[in-house]
Amino acid sequence: MKLGMIIDYAGGFAETVELIQEYERNGLELVAIPEAYSFDAVSQLGYIAAKTEKIELMSAILQLYTRTPSLTAMTAAGLDFVSGGRFILGLGVSGPQVIEGFHGVKYDQQLGRTREVIEICRQVWKREPVEYRGRNYKIPLTKDDGGSGLGKPLKIINRPVRSEIPISIAALGPKSVAQVAELANGWQPLFFHPGKARGVWGESLEEGFSKRDPALGELDVQLQIAFHLGEPGPEQIAAVRNQLALYVGGMGARDKNFYNQLACKYGYETEAKEIQDLYLSGKKQEAAAAVPDDLVNAITLVGDEDTIRTQLRALWDAGVRTLLLNPLAASPEDRVSQLRRLSELTSELKAEF
Repeated sequence: MKLGMIIDYAGGFAETVELIQEYERNGLELVAIPEAYSFDAVSQLGYIAAKTEKIELMSAILQLYTRTPSLTAMTAAGLDFVSGGRFILGLGVSGPQVIEGFHGVKYDQQLGRTREVIEICRQVWKREPVEYRGRNYKIPLTKDDGGSGLGKPLKIINRPVRSEIPISIAALGPKSVAQVAELANGWQPLFFHPGKARGVWGESLEEGFSKRDPALGELDVQLQIAFHLGEPGPEQIAAVRNQLALYVGGMGARDKNFYNQLACKYGYETEAKEIQDLYLSGKKQEAAAAVPDDLVNAITLVGDEDTIRTQLRALWDAGVRTLLLNPLAASPEDRVSQLRRLSELTSELKAEF
C-alpha cells in the first residue's frame, strides 16, 4: 500500500515543502496538491518537483472545465518532464458553485467532458496530431464549427517523458464511478467507508471493469483519510467532525449535495438530514456534533497499532491501494514519526497484501 498525502500549506508554503522533504525521507511516496479556487496547483507542483527526488506528484484535482484538453495534456507532460516522470494527472469536474460561480463556465456534460478530455490527453502524450470530433470538443476547430478554417492538426513539439501519464479521477456518482473504472488509472473517492463501499459503488465498478482495457492494470483507489497513530485529542476528532459537517451539511445546494447523498447511501439518512438542516441554518457546531461516531471511525485511520493494522487490512480488502493521509498529530515532529511508523506497519503487512 502506497503512502501519500494531501498537502495543506495554510501554515506557509516554504515550511510545508521543507516538511515534505522530511516526509520523503521517512516513507512518503506521493504528495498531492489541491486547487479548488485557491492558488493553482501546477506552479506548486513544479516547485515541489525541484525540491524532491523520488516522491510522486499528483494534482488533486485539476478541474477539467478550467483548461482546454490540450492545455491539460501539455501541463501534465510539462510536470512529468520537470519531475523526471513522477507526475499523476488528477482530474475532476468539481461542482457548479466553483465552475460557474468562480470561472463563469457552464457546468454541463460531466461524463462526456471527462471521457473526451482523457482521450485527447492520451492522443497528445503519444505525439499524435490531435484530431478529435467529440460532442464537447472539436479539434481542429473548422469553419463549420465556428472557427476560421485555418486550424490544422498539430502534435506536441516536445517528446513527453512518458507516452502514458497516469490519470486519476475524483468521482462519487454511480455513472461517473463506472466511467472511472473503465478509463482511468486511479480513483479518488472521498469519505470512503470500507465496510459499505461495495454496496454503494460495487455495481458501478463492475460495469466499468467489464469495459476496461487490461493494459490499464488494476484501478488504484487513492483514498484521502485522516490519520493519527494513538489516541487523538478532542481537537483532532473535532477537525474530522467539522469537515464531515461541512461536506455533508454545506457543500452544495440542499438538493445537489453529493456528500449528503453519499451519507444517505451509507445508511445515515436521518443523520444526514439533521446535519444539513443544522449546517444550513448556521448551527455549524451542532451539525458537527450530529455526525455519527461510527461514521467518523469508519472513514479515518486512527488508533493504536493493532487498530491501525485492522483498518489497513479492511481498506486493502475494499480495494484501496494508496492512502492520501491527512495527519492529525499536532506537531510536525509527531507527524513525521507517525508517518515513519505507518510506513513500517504497511511493510510488515506486505506479505498479507
